[in-house]
Amino acid sequence: MAQLLPVDDFDLIIFGGSGDLALRKLLPALWHRHCDGQFPVSSRIISIGRSEIDRSGYLELLEKTLTENIDLSGRQELWQAFVDRISYLEVDALDSGTWSPLAEMLAGRDDVIRAVYLATPPSLFGPVARGFREAGLCVPEMRIVLEKPVGRDFESAQVINDEVGGCFAENQIFRIDHYLGKETVQNLLALRFGNAILEPLWRREVIDHVQITMAEDLGVGNRIEFYNDIGALRDMVQNHMLQLVCLVAMEPPSSLDDDAVRDEKIKVLRALKPIVGEKVVTHTVRAQYLGGAVKGRVVPSYAEELGSESQAETFVAMKLEVDNWRWSGVPFFIRTGKRLPAKHSEIVIQFKPVPHPIFDSEYSATQPNRLSIKLQPDEGVKLSIMSKEPGPGQLRLRPVSLNLSFEETFGIRYPDAYERLVIEVLRGNPALFMRRDEVEAAWRWTDGILEGWEKYNQQLESYVAGTWGPTGASVLLDRTGRSWF
Repeated sequence: MAQLLPVDDFDLIIFGGSGDLALRKLLPALWHRHCDGQFPVSSRIISIGRSEIDRSGYLELLEKTLTENIDLSGRQELWQAFVDRISYLEVDALDSGTWSPLAEMLAGRDDVIRAVYLATPPSLFGPVARGFREAGLCVPEMRIVLEKPVGRDFESAQVINDEVGGCFAENQIFRIDHYLGKETVQNLLALRFGNAILEPLWRREVIDHVQITMAEDLGVGNRIEFYNDIGALRDMVQNHMLQLVCLVAMEPPSSLDDDAVRDEKIKVLRALKPIVGEKVVTHTVRAQYLGGAVKGRVVPSYAEELGSESQAETFVAMKLEVDNWRWSGVPFFIRTGKRLPAKHSEIVIQFKPVPHPIFDSEYSATQPNRLSIKLQPDEGVKLSIMSKEPGPGQLRLRPVSLNLSFEETFGIRYPDAYERLVIEVLRGNPALFMRRDEVEAAWRWTDGILEGWEKYNQQLESYVAGTWGPTGASVLLDRTGRSWF
């Protein structure tokens, strides 16, 4: 296991501290880093919310949420040390008159790292940034973390970036995409650029196509009002999925310095062929789930959960093309959806078939090699190759897998992505976060699809919950003689 190095003394201020993201993701991530001894004793976590509860009520809520997934038995001393770090303040981000308790708590701590995590709607990013500047709460070692999505289109993203950028330098702004913190996503760089055997194959002459799937078996849950306003394209494709496309398609960076990696990713975003005009009809599919059964449990339709009819898509599939020398002619097929059969995220690199089959096709139908990079739930890498079946007689081939499970290989609890990302924020390392030009380039490309859907009245298909999506998603690949894995 990589050595765990402590971070410097810090104050981490979480706006939206009583919300779902903070309670179910951020604070559990901080708990695990605390348990591994990465936090100095004097470091503090300050949760900010509008909920009318005191500190003890907040800690009861936190403990109740954490114990749904974490066993605290026998760890009471660790738990007490953790909650001793935590404060809760009732502050209205839009009302400067309520900020004085926060200012008092931060007084005399100007020499430590001050990180502000905005687990809030994007509409509050600018006001909170201005609030810190106007209250004189900015310090030399300042960071501000923006949760996705940054805006809902190119224009609103520019406004947010201008507002936050007017208060903080670009190297102080951390636009988070939690998929970039996943171990398997990090390992994609190691696979590509740390192994001489793979990089020469990473090109159009050898690869037939790429598939990226991000499937969720859950519905929208308590995010439904927020989700209904943005849909799957804005929620998943514009950030998570395009970032994975960038990591698969990017050229080798000169180093792993933050800007070296992000310089290569922005080149991919700029090389994406626009899906505009009538192309939206042939290159994209949007759909919404109906009622059905997921893992043996009957679930309602999206409209029933919302309480009204809606045109928000809960599933998107599309064909992308990276218009450059390395990838010309290699399609990237991506899909993401709610209420699918399983929680499953995977990148599949499908190689081309052998140029000339020499084996008897009656007994040995060769299949193209396939590299599968599993992001969740079982992180690992699997390479499918053809092998002879053992035994005497007729020579028969069948595909077998060289399977690397990270958990089995390394024998450790696999850290959540937020654990890595929070630590990188505290270290001031922006390499795993999106730069302003990345966010805006992704929105510029996504806006073309949104405009095309509206102009050509792209129909919202339907699919039964517990299935792998609408018929149109299969047809998308059928037209090219391919199918989803």
